[in-house]
Amino acid sequence: MAWFILISLILVGLILLLTEIIFVPGTTIIGILGLLFSIAGVYYGYISFGIETGRLVLGGTLLVNLALLVYGFRSGVWNKFSLKDTSTSRSFDDRLLGLEAGQEGKAVSDIKPFGKVEFRDNIYEVKSETGFIRVGSIVIISKLEDNKIIVKS
Repeated sequence: MAWFILISLILVGLILLLTEIIFVPGTTIIGILGLLFSIAGVYYGYISFGIETGRLVLGGTLLVNLALLVYGFRSGVWNKFSLKDTSTSRSFDDRLLGLEAGQEGKAVSDIKPFGKVEFRDNIYEVKSETGFIRVGSIVIISKLEDNKIIVKS
């Protein structure tokens, strides 16, 4: 029974340390708990089996922890948990398709300096170049830049 408790303490400590490294790096609470479990296992080995067996348990625990850490780095296990791809897509990239400078539309809300304008049965949010524009006014697209529609009356 004593060996079961000893091995359980050391394994739980090892699992918690690996969990800290792989899944939740930086939280340190799980890592500290893993370290405490490992220390408790070594301490239990000293108390239950004496100094000589306690030293063997300490050496074995250190060796197993170090071996798993080295194996993890060399085998590329950590690479499975890292992001390799980057997202290059952007939202509303095709929002301005079909619009061009000089196109006319009708203001469906007051534009002060932002508002809504209808172009070809679609409503777009626009910015006024000239300031306030009343609802119902005819506006002209003066610029299309950085996914923004700039209008004038």
